[in-house]
Amino acid sequence: MAGKIRKTTKGKNRNFRTKEEGAGMTKRGVAAYKKKNPGSKLKTAVTGKVKKGSKAAKRRKSFCARSKGWTGERGRAARSRWKC
Repeated sequence: MAGKIRKTTKGKNRNFRTKEEGAGMTKRGVAAYKKKNPGSKLKTAVTGKVKKGSKAAKRRKSFCARSKGWTGERGRAARSRWKC
């Protein structure tokens, strides 16, 4: 099946962070996804300080708006990591 990557949060070759770490995909997970889906524009979370109006700031704003209704543990952890 194209596009399927191992959804694991444990071990050396994990692709996702635990909820304690802020959930979401790891850098390795994004790379694995891109390898299986050529042409994909998937990126990791915007977690640092960003300049107002920059591309990263717009990505963060968009993510925060899209994920506003996420109420599960992993969703709340991801929103926290993105600084929503």
